[in-house]
Amino acid sequence: MIILPAIDLKDGKCVRLFQGDYATAEQVAEDPVKTAQSFEEQGARWVHLVDLDGAKARRPVNDSTVFSIRDNVSMNIEVGGGIRDMDTVEYYLSHGINRIILGSAALHSPEFVREAVKKYGKKIAVGIDALKGKVAAEGWTAQSEVDYLEMAKRMEDIGVRYLIVTDIYKDGTMNGPNLVMLDKVNRAVSCNIIASGGVSNLKDIVDLNALGVYGAIAGKSIYTKALDLTAAITPASAFPANRSSAAKKRKTILSATSRNRSSSRASCRRPPQTKCSCWRI
Repeated sequence: MIILPAIDLKDGKCVRLFQGDYATAEQVAEDPVKTAQSFEEQGARWVHLVDLDGAKARRPVNDSTVFSIRDNVSMNIEVGGGIRDMDTVEYYLSHGINRIILGSAALHSPEFVREAVKKYGKKIAVGIDALKGKVAAEGWTAQSEVDYLEMAKRMEDIGVRYLIVTDIYKDGTMNGPNLVMLDKVNRAVSCNIIASGGVSNLKDIVDLNALGVYGAIAGKSIYTKALDLTAAITPASAFPANRSSAAKKRKTILSATSRNRSSSRASCRRPPQTKCSCWRI
């Protein structure tokens, strides 16, 4: 499992929100570039960047800060916030960003996601931010009626390989991640799940690793020093998430269902064109 320290950008500054509320924005570090460099020095291989202003404006706003970070670190960078079209995707990728996070666009424009995934594959991730199980959008200022599991399955069908799943109620609270929610989505789809929201200490990292998720994002807990980034990276790297076992479980279930269907049909004495209950297994 990989650990992704987070930098949320508002007015060019590093901030953290409480439960996604922009009015609670609190500056947590002086310099975004030096903050990213510090994360890299502590062993981080990825950094998670969010353009909060961009998410509300529906276009890049803190892109110059993002590129300054890119120019001063060698680790991988994923960026989300305000990315609503292919031109913006290509804009970021052409400047060396490693992975693009689509959020509101995935909810409102699935064909755009399909096009991006077809062209850029694993460089595209989708953020699923949920409040009470329903997907939120527009920088978390609007809520839909779409269930987070349904959204995850839609994205899996499109071909998305990475899902960043956030329980907004947990974000910035340091009350621990929503393990039930994350376990459900991790079992429901074959995508790599990156957990976000609520991480507060090393135990949370261990618990997430036990679920078999691909990665975990940590923000406020690092800035408050409740979580030692180096200490978190060490156990997460030592015990990589076992996605293969989850995949095997899903394949076993599908295989068993297929065998039951075949077996039932084989023992059925009715004519092939006749509809009967054996086809419904």
